[in-house]
Amino acid sequence: MRKFFNAAVLIPLGVIFVVFAVANRHEVTVSFDPLNSQDSALSLTLPLFVVLIAVAILGVAAGGSATWLSQRRWRRAARHHEADARQMRSQLADLRASLAETQRRDPGLPAAIGYRRDKQGATL
Repeated sequence: MRKFFNAAVLIPLGVIFVVFAVANRHEVTVSFDPLNSQDSALSLTLPLFVVLIAVAILGVAAGGSATWLSQRRWRRAARHHEADARQMRSQLADLRASLAETQRRDPGLPAAIGYRRDKQGATL
C-alpha cells in the first residue's frame, strides 16, 4: 500500500516538475547588487526553473530551521521531564523492592497492592 501511495504521489509530481522545467527554461539574470543591477560581477544567469526551485528549497529550509529553533524550550522541557520520570521509576522500583523485603522479614504486615507495568515494562 505504501509503495502504491508513493508511486501515486511521486510520479505526478515528477511529471509536473518536468513540465515546469520545460516551460520555464529560458534564462534570467539574478543580480545580488541592489545598487547596480547591471554589474555582472555579482549576478548569475540561470534558467528560470532553477531559480524558482532554489528559492523554494531555501524557503523550506529557512522555515524548518526557524521552527526547530523556536521549539528548543519544549524539547529541553521534554528531556527534563523524561529524566525526572526515569528517576521516579527507579525510586519506585527501589521502594517496592524494600517493601517486599520488609514483608518477607515480617509476614504480619499487610500485603502490597498488585503490581502493574507500563508500556516500557517498568513496574508501577
